[in-house]
Amino acid sequence: MREKADSEGVDLLLVDTGDRIEGNGLYDASDPKGKYTQEIFREQDIDVICVGNHELYKKSSSENEYLSTVPNFKDNYLASNLDILDPESGDRVPLAPRFKKFTTKKQGVRIVAFGFLFDFTGNANNTFVEKVEKTIRQKWFLEAIHDRDVDLFLVAGHVLLDSPEYNAIYKTIRETQWDTPIQFFGGHTHVRDYFKYDNKAYGLESGRYMETIGFMSITGLSTGGKSQSQVVRPADMLAAAPKFSRRYIDNNLYSFHHHTSLNSSTFSTPHGRNVSAMIASARKALNLDHNFGCAPTDLWTNRAPFHSENSIFTWLREQVFPSTISDPARENHPRLAIFNTGAIRFDVFKGPFTIDTTYSVSPFTSGFRYIKDVPYTTAKQLITILNQEVPQLFDSPYDLAARAPELNEAHVGTSDAAHKYSPRAVKQVPLSPLSSNSQHEQPLTPGYTTIDAGGNDGDDTIHAPIRFYRVPNIFETRVGFPSTSSSSSSSSPAEPETVDLVYVDFIQRYVLLALEFLGTGYNEGDTDVYMEGKTMTEVISGWVEENWKDDC
Repeated sequence: MREKADSEGVDLLLVDTGDRIEGNGLYDASDPKGKYTQEIFREQDIDVICVGNHELYKKSSSENEYLSTVPNFKDNYLASNLDILDPESGDRVPLAPRFKKFTTKKQGVRIVAFGFLFDFTGNANNTFVEKVEKTIRQKWFLEAIHDRDVDLFLVAGHVLLDSPEYNAIYKTIRETQWDTPIQFFGGHTHVRDYFKYDNKAYGLESGRYMETIGFMSITGLSTGGKSQSQVVRPADMLAAAPKFSRRYIDNNLYSFHHHTSLNSSTFSTPHGRNVSAMIASARKALNLDHNFGCAPTDLWTNRAPFHSENSIFTWLREQVFPSTISDPARENHPRLAIFNTGAIRFDVFKGPFTIDTTYSVSPFTSGFRYIKDVPYTTAKQLITILNQEVPQLFDSPYDLAARAPELNEAHVGTSDAAHKYSPRAVKQVPLSPLSSNSQHEQPLTPGYTTIDAGGNDGDDTIHAPIRFYRVPNIFETRVGFPSTSSSSSSSSPAEPETVDLVYVDFIQRYVLLALEFLGTGYNEGDTDVYMEGKTMTEVISGWVEENWKDDC
């Protein structure tokens, strides 16, 4: 693509808006985590890169960013509102440069770029996320946006497009530079999204899990970095005002072949083949294709109703957790176990359930904690409070860690979630400018059918729409409850007086806040480890190995 851009006399920039870790075996299965992925990412030529929240949950992962990823990308890595404690000196220092100014090589577009993170509070205590509102009043930022020799401000960030953070940045730049184009790139909400701030300021978010390559085209920019005689510009770029347009490109070889005008024989490069070899070698070293069992059916996070038999949460609630959530020291006590749906990151597909599958479904290292002997009349109210997001407890759209990330936008008012969900990668029909209204000879495959602020023409590949179902923030499993016999000889669960309240430790803060809201006196001192050493990832893979033993 860069070669194609060079030949056409235009500039192509690659932007990464964070969350490069967790969610697949290539990262999560190694010890230390990221042992292989850091070198693989290093091979990519990224022009602007910033951090996401996932890089900051653990001290070790944030230090990996500082000691490895930042040096790998040098001045291209930007951290406008993030500091870290230097592991050697103990000093608080910027994770990476606050901003950079550069000139594109072909057209001479002068760009000032920033890299922001939303006002995140769940980071490890060796990192410091400064609120965006405070950052944009600092001297360095104000000096950067007062630069008059700028053709474009580029704001990359792990930030919702229509958010207080980005709106504040936009307004501050406009107070100084009322007419200079601004391009925002967002992240975190896992959706394809497009937002218009004004006629010369737009934002693009490119979905989740590297399923989408977001392509933003800006034509007609000033090119102050080169004289006009040096700039070769296509005829459609000579308009007086810049024109913004977007495409959401499905991340697969069919799309890449289409856009490069190459094919399976001509597309690969020696560098690309070397990186593919690195990936294959890492997968073999980590034994990612080791099969725990064979899934008998597809199980969906969002493509089936929450209580249906094809929902992954029904499977977890009714089959996996009742037989696995048990601590030997408390096995005779009934327990109410609550889990955040956000801990389940992806679907299960019929067929082999491998080590890699396990980390795709649930990659996190969170363990379990509990509060013993909680009155059941209190414990059973928690799921309602956490799912309703009582405002007194959750005062920020980013605050509830319990949320399923792909549903975040449904809570904070961006584009319709019904258009955002994507299935596994399958063969697709590339969309060309002449084919958008034509009849297709082959059936459309299910996939993204995006409607955003620009309309319904952003998807690069035409798909059949997928029906989307909402899931709650929290679901529960009741284990070891007493039974009451009925005259029909069947039994139904009775309500115990007290239960052990079991939960994933990642949501402990919210559990305690909800208990406080209910007027109880529980605090962190009342909690303890449950099933010591076990993670949800291990619980799921262990159940699969025991119950889905058949070979595929």
